[in-house]
Amino acid sequence: MKKSKSLIALLLVATMLVALLAGCGGKINVDGDGTDAQSSEGETAAPASELTYAEGTTLRMAVGYNSTKTGLRFDPEVAGEGVTLADGVTYHAGDFKPTWVEVMNVLGINIEDNYQGNSASNEFDFWKEQMANIDVLSGTASKLTEYGEQGVIVDIAQYLDSMPNFKAYLEANPIVRLSITGNTSTGAIYFSPYFDGVNDIERMPLMRADMVAKLLDGEGEFTASASNNTAAPVYQPYMPTSGKVPVEVVSLDGTSVESITKDYDAAGNIIAKMNEAGSIDGVTAVNMLRTYIDEAYAGYYGTTRSNLFVGQNAAWDADELVALLRCVVANPQTLNGTDSIQGIFSREDDNNQRRVDMFRFAGHLFGVRGMESRQDYLYFGTDGKLRDARQDTEAYEALERMNNMAQEGLLSVNFMNTAEGKTKQYLENDSGFMHYDYNQTQTLYNDPSQGVFDEGEKYIAVMVPVARWNDGTNGGNYMRFTESWRSVKTDGWGLSVAGIGDDTDKLNAALSLIDFAYSPEGMILMSYGPDAFIKTNADGSYVTFNFNGQQMPEIADATRAELWEKASGNYTNYARQYLGSTLSFAKSQAFEFQCTTDVGREGAGNISNAIALGTIKHPELAVTSNPWYMSVPTVLPNTKAENDMINSYTQLTSNGRFSSSKGGENLFVNQIVAGYAEEGMGNAAASASKVADEWGGKQYLQLKQDAWDRLLAYYNAIG
Repeated sequence: MKKSKSLIALLLVATMLVALLAGCGGKINVDGDGTDAQSSEGETAAPASELTYAEGTTLRMAVGYNSTKTGLRFDPEVAGEGVTLADGVTYHAGDFKPTWVEVMNVLGINIEDNYQGNSASNEFDFWKEQMANIDVLSGTASKLTEYGEQGVIVDIAQYLDSMPNFKAYLEANPIVRLSITGNTSTGAIYFSPYFDGVNDIERMPLMRADMVAKLLDGEGEFTASASNNTAAPVYQPYMPTSGKVPVEVVSLDGTSVESITKDYDAAGNIIAKMNEAGSIDGVTAVNMLRTYIDEAYAGYYGTTRSNLFVGQNAAWDADELVALLRCVVANPQTLNGTDSIQGIFSREDDNNQRRVDMFRFAGHLFGVRGMESRQDYLYFGTDGKLRDARQDTEAYEALERMNNMAQEGLLSVNFMNTAEGKTKQYLENDSGFMHYDYNQTQTLYNDPSQGVFDEGEKYIAVMVPVARWNDGTNGGNYMRFTESWRSVKTDGWGLSVAGIGDDTDKLNAALSLIDFAYSPEGMILMSYGPDAFIKTNADGSYVTFNFNGQQMPEIADATRAELWEKASGNYTNYARQYLGSTLSFAKSQAFEFQCTTDVGREGAGNISNAIALGTIKHPELAVTSNPWYMSVPTVLPNTKAENDMINSYTQLTSNGRFSSSKGGENLFVNQIVAGYAEEGMGNAAASASKVADEWGGKQYLQLKQDAWDRLLAYYNAIG
């Protein structure tokens, strides 16, 4: 995997590694300064500055991603009678996938695959009573840390000086380092972290841009041969009803920042005006919204009013969205030629793992932190103290507003009633308007090969909404902010103390694997697969493209064609099932971006511009001067006794009343659907109080705060 030094330097910048690592990679022996060392059969451990192990050392590994199809080797269902990939090799069931063939070649190791095909949590549980039979295994960060504190999992922090790539990555990303610190007295690290992208936006709102344009764009009044009436109004204004609110937006051409004004003195609040009119026909509703946009923004959007929602210069807020949704559901005849259309839906309306995206979106609409936290529902207040959205009155007020929208029929019928246990395929059936999800997978429907959308139809990622965020400014700040920011995920790989024992070869080989994964070459391999799947120049160097301001490799044409043929354009499925990449470590979004449709890249590009120009704020993976902007570590170093106490608050655990798992239950989702139906939770204040006072919320939060205090003290001590 030898590439030009200049390209490696660019890749280092892209992955936030320091330039001094250029040229370092995984070898059989790696010195701390990056120079190669020689090995001999049977050689024992070298000094702390160097890792040495015997050629052909075998690692027994139980690692993968949630199923037998996404392990290190080909599953029969994926390989069939044999599958030939873009590298020209035919693979059969049981063969190692290309990425792991390359790992073994580069590192000079053998792998014995023992993966059972489970989720990280269940895989760990399978092996925890037989740890002597495994060397490397998947697990959740919390379990790996808990068992690490018991001496079951290797503390890899002891070897950081021998792992220059991994060490540099952690030094460049303080919150990452703090997220994986398992003991603040020793600085122990019990797992290698996994990033599904890092320091980038994750989920975003998506809309049918063509539907918005049909309703809002053009000269004169909107007309339609048929429409429905809007429901009796329930939702009340969130934004002001008078005064002016300045908002910064990216210019339509994407090159600069402009300040525009929401002028409520001139236009009034669109929800207040619609509510006063009561139930109205869809045509009247659209013309009210058109007039409001013209007056509130003083003609800024001209006759292309749809740009308020879907343009690079979008500035929409919750009230404007509700007004638009009222127009959408009242005009199905114009939009899809039927009698009904669904406003906001979730990807799978009968799957709790997807249904929770509805309250995550509510947090963005109404300026509530903690609804899309990296850990539970935690966030930092401006005083640096941890807060829990489940104990915040504001969170329940946001859910109440979502329930108001639901009462008006603005959320999908299947989200409201999943009794039949089936997911309504709204995008595929041209019957859904918007949801909140991942850009790449959901904009695949725009590709003509999917046969979903007709020419001119367009499902695109749009700007996050303007909301009032209490970031410490006087009275809050009207701005765009996303809490959906990529950081350490909750799964990782640990090393078994009993399995490795006193075998220095195994230990050094396992540590070298982790360090290699954070080298420039390793990070490319773990995202793209081997070089055969990457486009190269005549001299063997990568062909690159600009991704978020950095040069990253292009995938080979054969890879792109194969991805669509074998995985319908779904990068993650292709990478995990066929290449064996993106199973752990640091996944670059650059490969995924190339597999995104033109429409997907357009929306993501608009959002990327807004982030780069500062009109979309986000949490930082650093210890910031204003703690409100600091990302919560994915894991906090609570002791076993503390974790036992936390787990005793059963309503708050991952299997309790706030679950995000597929078959779980989530109170926030329930409140969107049914309102304040829980006993003792008759209003927002009572709901927050019950969690805090009756379900152990206060004690839970104090235990998390104690762990953070220790972690921050540790950070300051080593800083």
